[in-house]
Order: sequence, then structure tokens, then C-alpha cells
Amino acid sequence: MTGAERRRQANDRARRRAIRALAAQMGVPYSVAARLIADPHRALVFAHREQRPFHARVRDTRDAAAPPLGRAAHLVARFPRLHTAAGRLYDGRDRQTVLAMLYAVVAHESPALMPAAEELAWVAELGEETAVDITCAGLDRAARLLLDDDQWRLWRRVEAALAAGDARGEVVITLGQELRTVSLRGSLPGARHTLDAVLLAAHRLSAPGAPIRLSGRTATVVGARWPRSGPPTAYEVRLDGDPRIRLVDLGQEQQPAGV
Repeated sequence: MTGAERRRQANDRARRRAIRALAAQMGVPYSVAARLIADPHRALVFAHREQRPFHARVRDTRDAAAPPLGRAAHLVARFPRLHTAAGRLYDGRDRQTVLAMLYAVVAHESPALMPAAEELAWVAELGEETAVDITCAGLDRAARLLLDDDQWRLWRRVEAALAAGDARGEVVITLGQELRTVSLRGSLPGARHTLDAVLLAAHRLSAPGAPIRLSGRTATVVGARWPRSGPPTAYEVRLDGDPRIRLVDLGQEQQPAGV
């Protein structure tokens, strides 16, 4: 074994110890700690959110439990822009608007997927983001699946949802103005990363931005493939230095990079 290989192995062991220590310290899964180690800025954001006093967390979960506008704003703040080997993820100036529009479409087309107002109000007072995510899981899944639709048809569905709403309502006024005055297409990938991250967390899987090992090489998770129900069927990944998106069957065991 060469000196370089010994140093690399020693660095890998040290990294694994650091990840395990951070996971134990913060009470999070190994995969989450690995992402935080890989991105110190995100680690600071995560630590700040976890250490907020209870009243601040309740204020935040009240937003999280108030789709479409409040939940969209909450998710954008919760998943800031991330620079990775695969490029910028969770990006897009109008990501919040796109998320709100997706929720508005679900509310219009599939109102049964909207949690009851009483349930949302109750869970918001717990101050736990995970509890709100569980309550909004069906809504988040439906919003994510809209992004698999043809873009032209998606915008038609958004227009129909806004046209069917109360013309005096805050949601319709706010989103209608955004739809007419800005170009939202550049923010669709960021909205996709955001919803993938929320849904993947519920399955204890790596969110977009997480490095994994694939055939002996480092790859970055950039998304997931979702059926109508049940867990995701595949990761979408990019190998370092390769812009192509590859599919990784989630039936295969994957490990964070450096494991």
C-alpha cells in the first residue's frame, strides 16, 4: 500500500468517526450527519434551527402547517441553496412561488389530500417539523408528482386553479401576480429538490445534495423517482465530473460517500 493510500484510508476513518460523533451529538441519522459534514454552511443552518427556543419553533411550524403560502415559505427557509459537486441545488429566485402554486393546484384538483384545518392547527402547536411533514405527506407527494407533468400542461393547471379561486383571496392575488410578471421555469428544479428532500426524509433516505458511493466513485444525489404511492423507486444521481443523470435502484444498498 502506498503512502497516499494509507493517508486516504486514515482520512476516511477520521471522517466516519466525525460523522458518527455528530450524529450522536445532534440525535440525527448517520446520512443526515454525513450531509452536514460535507457542507459546513448547511451544518450551521441545521444546528441553528435545532437549537431554537420552543416558541420560535412553534412560530415556524405554524407556517409549515399553512399551505400554500406558509408551507412554501417554510420549506424554502428550511432548505437553503446548496453548492455541490453536481452544481447548485435548491436554487431558483422564485422557488417559493412555484411551491405555493403546486400546493394551490393540489387544493383545487384533489381537495381530499388537503389536511383538515383543525388537524393542521393542532399539529402546528407541537413545534415539530417532522409532525407537520407527516400530516402534509399526501399533499407534498401530490405536489411533487405535478413536477413530473409536461411543463406546458402544468402551467395550464396552475392557471385553472387560480381562476377557480376567490378572486379577492390573498393566495389568488399573490400567486396570480407572480404568474403574470415573472418567469418561473428556472425555479422548477429547485422546487423539485425541496419536495424530494422532505419526502425522502420520511423514508430515512438521502436528500438531494448527499454524496454516495456508486461503483467505487463518488456521486451526488440530485433527486428521486416516485410512484403514486409507497417509497421511491430510484435515486437520480450525478457522478463527479459527469453532467448526465443516472438512476440508482433503491433496492440496492447504498452508502454515504466515505463509508
